[in-house]
Amino acid sequence: MKISLALQRAWYRPGSWAGLLLPLSWPFRGLVALRRRRLQHANPPLPVPVVVVGNISVGGTGKTPLLAALVAHFQALGYRPGIVSRGYGGHAAHYPLLVSRDCRADQVGDEPLLLAAYCPVAVDPDRYRAACFLLAQTDCNLLFSDDGLQHYRLPRDIEVVVVDGERGFGNGHCLPAGPLREPLSRLKQADFVLVNETVASRQLAGAEGFRLAPLQLRQLLTGAVVAADQWQGSREVHAVAGIGNPARFARSLQLLGFTARLHALPDHHDYRGDELDFDDDLPVIITAKDAVKCAAFAADNVWVLDVVAELGSRFLTRLEQRVAAINTGRLASINKGV
Repeated sequence: MKISLALQRAWYRPGSWAGLLLPLSWPFRGLVALRRRRLQHANPPLPVPVVVVGNISVGGTGKTPLLAALVAHFQALGYRPGIVSRGYGGHAAHYPLLVSRDCRADQVGDEPLLLAAYCPVAVDPDRYRAACFLLAQTDCNLLFSDDGLQHYRLPRDIEVVVVDGERGFGNGHCLPAGPLREPLSRLKQADFVLVNETVASRQLAGAEGFRLAPLQLRQLLTGAVVAADQWQGSREVHAVAGIGNPARFARSLQLLGFTARLHALPDHHDYRGDELDFDDDLPVIITAKDAVKCAAFAADNVWVLDVVAELGSRFLTRLEQRVAAINTGRLASINKGV
């Protein structure tokens, strides 16, 4: 869904003109509820635990680095995770498709291409078909869904809803009057609610926090890596971001001591190359999600801010226990011939 930056800004501005669209939100909410009832049991459960990591609002919440951290955590426990994704922004010749190094972002989407560096990833607008394909093609024994909270054709065992702690839920209205894909009451039905915390985060009852921590600065052209506190270049930089919340990216750079000139682009922006060209010699810093689309035309002044999601031990322990319990239940069913 392509949404203008002007409309997105209006959602988060009190008393804006977005409220005029409120009558259109009411039929949207009805259609969402009807669709959920129709599709929730459309397909049988899968033989491995399925964890959906998504959100109820449009825009960035830090979901991609969170998924990467969850994959790494469960790999360390001995699991073989895989990821299914719609492949937003990609247009493949056929589906389902197993993402490989030879794939391009315009085929499979930027986030799947980034996540494929961590584990097997399959893309398909039908995530259930992608899940069946991934299980047939790999030895994965745990599946994560990249987004897809509202993709009810995919049976799920665990739902993790990710929230932008800084922006919250805007005006609290559903599309198109507000940023919500589903009403706020949907949060009560999720297994976990995780808030991407910043210095401006809002409290959310019953939620747990995580944060995105800067890992390193990486020169896109050469792959050279520099720790943020070892940076020797100009502290004034161009910050270019085609993500859900570009302002958060700029603030991350500011907390590292940079003076960031933010150039905000729409989420999943299709880069041509001129977006990284400026009439000066200042460094250009972009996100890892944007980097997978910019490698072919990056100059030597283009750097990537790599981040890592830091998760609380309480949340990880609870999630581990839930996954283990689901596996135990699956095994018991197989032994009983169910």
